Amino acid sequence: MISLVIPIHNEEGNIEPLYREIEEVMDFLGEEYEIIYVNDGSTDASGEILHRLRALDPKVRVLEMDRNRGEAAALTAGFHHARGDIVVSMDGDGQNDPSYIPQLLEKLKEGYKAVSGWRKKRKEPFLTRVLPSRVANWLIGKATGVPLHDNGCSLKAYRAQVVREVQIPHGFHRFIPAIFGVKGHEVAEVRIKDRPRLTGSSHYGLSRTLEVLRELVTIPFILKGEPVSTYCLKVCYQTSLTLLIFYLLFCFWVPRGFYFAPLPLAVTLLSRVAQRNLERFLQAQEEGVFKIKEAK
Repeated sequence: MISLVIPIHNEEGNIEPLYREIEEVMDFLGEEYEIIYVNDGSTDASGEILHRLRALDPKVRVLEMDRNRGEAAALTAGFHHARGDIVVSMDGDGQNDPSYIPQLLEKLKEGYKAVSGWRKKRKEPFLTRVLPSRVANWLIGKATGVPLHDNGCSLKAYRAQVVREVQIPHGFHRFIPAIFGVKGHEVAEVRIKDRPRLTGSSHYGLSRTLEVLRELVTIPFILKGEPVSTYCLKVCYQTSLTLLIFYLLFCFWVPRGFYFAPLPLAVTLLSRVAQRNLERFLQAQEEGVFKIKEAK
């Protein structure tokens, strides 16, 4: 079975057109499938539309979040409730074209653990969306060892066992499949055409670039595994405390020392960011990142 996981947040105008496209593609494939919509605290008519589709099509499942928790939590919920051997994720805004799903599945058959879409000629502003994305993708590739061209593309396919082991905290969804333990040689890419939204507006802005930088400081520790991450957490704390003390003493004892102290201060701040973010990640693994109920 193939499970399609689609987070939804205020996408009332895009749900039904995308559903019809998915239905056409999946019926043509002739594979058993389910569509899991995760309603992430929508305040428009998205919930009503999803429940109407569920009533009409037994292949549709609806997971209701207790509140708006973000894309990472919605994906985690869908991954953990998927029944298929293969899991395909995609956005609910219609920008991901379902007609590329067969190509992703063909790549999985070649032995890859994950396949990612790679959007060409993106239908978004260059300076505010495309350029920051290119920089972020390069940095993420260097930090994770998984050099994908388009980490932000939600159209991805996975072997199911890959996606069920990790709770994904807010912001860390940009680091999958690396965060699932997939290595660079275990992931493939399929070039796809980006489409503009049919209706509505994007939920993302420049603030997500700052989130990527914050997570980049932490991701090398996370990829080493939880026992090592716990050790690194202590190291980060000790390092940040030591550097902070050093910074204060330096400024106090050296005349105009504050002119020469930006480097230890920067390292101190980065260490604190890594520490807090690592705490957040480990807490998510213990407590989970989603609370849902499935519509009956």
